[in-house]
Amino acid sequence: MRTYAPAATEVVLERLLEEPSLARAVTHHAHLPPREAVTAPFPTWLDRRIVQGLEERGITSLYSHQAEAVEAVHAGEDIVVVTPTASGKTLCYALPVLQALAEDPSARALFLFPTKALGQDQVAEFAGLAKASSLDVAAATYDGDTPAPIRSAIRTAGQVVVTNPDMLHSAILPHHTKWFQLFEQVQVIVIDELHTYRGVFGSHVANVIRRLLRLCAHYGSNPIIVCSSATIGNPAELAAQLTGRVPRLIDRNGAPAGARHVLLVDPPLLDPATGARGSALTHAERWALPFIRAGRQTIVFGRARVAVEIILTRLREALREHLGPRSRIRGYRGGYLPTERRAIERGLRDGEILGVVSTNALELGVDIGALDVAVLAGYPGSVAGTWQQLGRAGRRQEVSVGVLIASGSPVDQYVIHHPEFLLEGTPEEARIDPDNLHVLLAHLRCATFERPFEPAEVFGPGPVDDLLAFIGEEGHVRQSSDGRWYWSSENFPASEVSLRTAAPENVVIIDTTPDRPRVIGETDLFSAQVLVHTQAIYLHESQQYHVDKLDWGERKAYVRKVDVDYYTYANRAVTLKPLDVFATDDAPGGSRVHGEVMVASLVTLFKKLKFGTDENVGWGPIDLPELELQTTAYWLTCEDVIRPGRGVAGPAEPADLSSHTLAASAPSRLALGTADVLSSRHTAWRKDDLDVALLGAGRGIQAVAAVLLMCDPRDLGLVTQVRSPHSEAPTIYLYEAVPGGVGLAERLWKRHDELVAGARAMIEACGCDAGCPACTGPRLDPEVNGKALALRLLAQLTATGRRAAAPAAEAVPA
Repeated sequence: MRTYAPAATEVVLERLLEEPSLARAVTHHAHLPPREAVTAPFPTWLDRRIVQGLEERGITSLYSHQAEAVEAVHAGEDIVVVTPTASGKTLCYALPVLQALAEDPSARALFLFPTKALGQDQVAEFAGLAKASSLDVAAATYDGDTPAPIRSAIRTAGQVVVTNPDMLHSAILPHHTKWFQLFEQVQVIVIDELHTYRGVFGSHVANVIRRLLRLCAHYGSNPIIVCSSATIGNPAELAAQLTGRVPRLIDRNGAPAGARHVLLVDPPLLDPATGARGSALTHAERWALPFIRAGRQTIVFGRARVAVEIILTRLREALREHLGPRSRIRGYRGGYLPTERRAIERGLRDGEILGVVSTNALELGVDIGALDVAVLAGYPGSVAGTWQQLGRAGRRQEVSVGVLIASGSPVDQYVIHHPEFLLEGTPEEARIDPDNLHVLLAHLRCATFERPFEPAEVFGPGPVDDLLAFIGEEGHVRQSSDGRWYWSSENFPASEVSLRTAAPENVVIIDTTPDRPRVIGETDLFSAQVLVHTQAIYLHESQQYHVDKLDWGERKAYVRKVDVDYYTYANRAVTLKPLDVFATDDAPGGSRVHGEVMVASLVTLFKKLKFGTDENVGWGPIDLPELELQTTAYWLTCEDVIRPGRGVAGPAEPADLSSHTLAASAPSRLALGTADVLSSRHTAWRKDDLDVALLGAGRGIQAVAAVLLMCDPRDLGLVTQVRSPHSEAPTIYLYEAVPGGVGLAERLWKRHDELVAGARAMIEACGCDAGCPACTGPRLDPEVNGKALALRLLAQLTATGRRAAAPAAEAVPA
């Protein structure tokens, strides 16, 4: 017997909005009307067999962007196609490749996808289209899972080789002599999911493409490059940086779309004084559950692996209590085995799986069929990512629902109360730096190994003789009498370069519960320290496992099944040390600096938190090695608040706090600080108060930075020091959370005044009494007025003591 009944998506939404506790939390409800298709006939030059194959699959015409793309490729143009999720981008490159193979079976094509899963998914789609067209096409994936005998066949006979940048970098380019058929005959190179190639990963991939095109030229081929991307702010610029060519931009979407409801939800305040809010995870469950019970295929996105498992556990428990389709709810995230993920994708396409809870792993274009509802538990960190996730629903031209539920973080609160930022704002720009010296030198070594360099040969920004001479000092290359540069080391350079710059190793998770231990998942080294440390509760498909031992040296975590009412959360302590200064300048209250830093993170202890209430029921120590990250940072020093002989003092005018009752509400131990900031320009700081002020101001600046630069808040880390060993002054650091950085820190340094003024305005505008997660961060001590202290410090760091207006990200080019 079942107690759930099928219902239309809009009917379920109407019922939910009749529930007062849910309706009150909706800050904005947008209804996006349906969009009609704009079509075009098949090109006259398209092989009749391909046309018949398309018609057999129910495709009788092309969308306008597909027609424009295939005509451009047929004319020999490089292109970048930028249209929303489920708009049929695959045909933009599949049809030109099939046509090339129909005309010349010896032709070759290379498809690059950022993940193995996406590559396997797309090769199945391409092979199906080729079969329907009665074309005998050898298309195969070449990745780490490909068996050795099949690899040999793909090298010699593969007409369409589907791989990822990592395999191209380490297994194809260094062994190009085994791939001469591909390099001689390649006519089309496809780079899918272009928007994922950003930051350090994108910078590495741009150099891999340089190496690829260098070898193509050596073998006499000049392939057309087809890029496809989700909506980002600078697709043509990114494609040009990645490929070294200027592509034609195709961004007029002709695909139809059904009506879409987009709801922005802000969980209610539980305590106005502290700013504590209802949990985004709990509200995600409340919004998703009725749709699942009504038989509507639903996807719930969580921002972290633990969040995914918590939501999955709650949904399954709720469905078990009410005899719902509990077995048809699955989790999906990194760490699951490939076979598990393929089964979940297949179940979503077939309709067997009714609901899935996922990290952004399902943000990419893996085919998971037609979903009805997307619920986002927290702002994904970017406008582009938000629309990628919302776009997972509404693939059938039917009515769909997207729900974005805010957490208490400042950026989430900004987005949820400024719907125009999401609905009308420009998507973020994807930025890379392929000429970063560390990255360029690494790939120059790889390129020299693959083929000698001619004198004055250009690789990247210009001739590379000077760089090769520098590498030659290490003994890795040498210049012969004919002027050419040769690789002269026994090392295999590609094996020493990780494109994603994370540790290439993973920790394998082994379940020892059964008689024969089995591998149930894996995780990267950085995540392993917080997910599978000894005594952790590891959640996998909502099943709880106790980690009996993490063998760090062997990269293995041994777990066993348990049934407990808590999960674990590990604390990561971060320290920072400046290494070099690139630029510095005076600023109100101190100075602003851009430079290189070393960030060290150490996981020290974990807490046991009860499901449902998050009550702390215990803790334990963690003994694991420190991890280091060398990156770039922007920091502001507050040396002018230090006055000799009086401790720490402030020369700037006080903040205009007339709209707040801070002086009246401040505790007695802050009476001196609050009173004097309103009456004197030279108030002495207490050390503890300055510590709170730096952290609160830093969190405000961090939130404003994410909005100003339109970047993911997780791309920027925060460290504050009351007395920095580097400057001997109070300091706030914002560092880039990727090795080497991608230019965010430099942009922050240039926009210092906007950052400080924006942080001050944001904290002043917050309706809390003394600091909250939406402005200065959670209050660690109820007796400390963190808001007043942060505003006092920010007043000393602004050019004037007057109130500043918050900058609008849309109006200021990032």
